Amino acid sequence: MGSVYVTEFLEEAASIAGRIDSEQIEAMASELAIVKERGGRVFFAGSGGGAGHASHATCDFRKLLGIESYSVSDNVTELTARINDESWEDSYTSWLKASRFGPNDCLFVFSVGGGDAGREVSMQLVRAIDFAREVGAAVVGIAGRDGGHLAKNGVAVLIPSIHPGNVTAQTEGFQAVVWHLLLGHPSLMAARPVWESIEER
Repeated sequence: MGSVYVTEFLEEAASIAGRIDSEQIEAMASELAIVKERGGRVFFAGSGGGAGHASHATCDFRKLLGIESYSVSDNVTELTARINDESWEDSYTSWLKASRFGPNDCLFVFSVGGGDAGREVSMQLVRAIDFAREVGAAVVGIAGRDGGHLAKNGVAVLIPSIHPGNVTAQTEGFQAVVWHLLLGHPSLMAARPVWESIEER
């Protein structure tokens, strides 16, 4: 039984890889290149697995792409203080305001569904996206399903959903694939990772 699941999951992943819209990835790379050229910053935002991606991506964008970057959820002391004193829904937006987030910057969202104001799902992301649009900043991100609020308000790379039971696992897995792809994109790359710079013997 287990081997069937593994095989089917990997076959599904191969199918998803073939269905991702490469033009949307190019559009995202172009948007990020503009932000980099004008000296803007990239602010990563997500919850759960998306928060983990945000932390990792912040490191790599700073180190390998030379873009000043931050993860909205990395400072747990500040984040929980804002949640406690303000609200979970407004915590990301208030963090961005304190960071003087502006029109030269970019909000980069990792989300399984992209947020949904009507259903009140991932409202901290919905409000952060709305705030980014208010100040004229770029909005990009990687999401599953139909991309939700993110896809309606920014450049979104959508991870196709094939098996309903694997939406979160496949979306979060491919989020890592796509943003790692960006690290080597010719319009963005500033430095080679260590292992790529070492010749094999």
